[in-house]
Amino acid sequence: MTVVKSFFLLLLLSVKAVSAEESGLNASQLLRKMTHAMETLNYQGTVAFLRNGKLETMKYFHAAEKGKEQERLLSLNSPLREIVRDADRVSCVFKSTKQILIDHRPVGRSFLIDIPKNLDELKATYSFKIAGEEEVAMLPTYVIAIQPKDNFRYVRKIWMEKQHFLPLKVALYDLSGTILEQFVFTDLQVKDTLPFVEVKTPPTPNRRQPKSLPHPKVSIKQVAKLQSQASDGPDFDLTELPPGFRKIFFTRRPLHNSDQSVAHLLLSDGFSSISIYRENKNPAMQAGLQSVGAINFFSRIIDDSQLTVMGEVPAATVKLIAEGIQLKDTND
Repeated sequence: MTVVKSFFLLLLLSVKAVSAEESGLNASQLLRKMTHAMETLNYQGTVAFLRNGKLETMKYFHAAEKGKEQERLLSLNSPLREIVRDADRVSCVFKSTKQILIDHRPVGRSFLIDIPKNLDELKATYSFKIAGEEEVAMLPTYVIAIQPKDNFRYVRKIWMEKQHFLPLKVALYDLSGTILEQFVFTDLQVKDTLPFVEVKTPPTPNRRQPKSLPHPKVSIKQVAKLQSQASDGPDFDLTELPPGFRKIFFTRRPLHNSDQSVAHLLLSDGFSSISIYRENKNPAMQAGLQSVGAINFFSRIIDDSQLTVMGEVPAATVKLIAEGIQLKDTND
């Protein structure tokens, strides 16, 4: 790591330290309490999201009852929409057009931040530290620093409210100390109960097919073939993979209005996720590195295939993985 990067990282974590003895808990224990609070409490507030240089303010609701959870985000400005998460199903309802989009998040458990269940497994790649105390939304918080031990992932900081252990602010930094993304609550209230809402999804032309379902024009035989190929795993090998990243799941689905398919392999290190897509070569594709906010993409062509690696990780990470992909020999 260069001297400049080291300086910025030290500056980032240089808030007045609070010892484990003073708080009674270490950073890992606080993060576990935060995960439990996020899953079991009923709470709501106004939250501002900063992503890709754009600021959006939304109302946030989390309802919990008997092990069941529901999250809702309600936009306060155009385009007006409501986003609802029930388990791994996410629905987005646009108020003006009544259009409903449905997607599935097999990994993410929260719109705010996901904390891995077993933090001990991440000690080889991340360190956890109580970095100080600050006020957020006029509430006292612990500042938790999540510091990667290499340059393949980003730095995170969490401002955790002391009374209920809920996250009031989360920021994502690059290795120079620049904020890439963040959210912050301007107010937060914990309630005894909050209502669950039902998202009705009538079969209308405005509703997009869930990603888990095949397109209607794809034959049953094609679906069976895709499912068989998915169960066999990806038809490419990863020769370069940063420490800590592991395969989460693999799917293969048909492209819209096409008999072609796209393969998707998801990787994660517990905090950061990386997707690898393989599809037929597209002449209009721009090869090489591209970036949108905290997301980096690296695309390349191998034979007749287009491979794209993308994730909320530094550019060097997606480039390393993409350049190490090798196609398997097939006899199809």
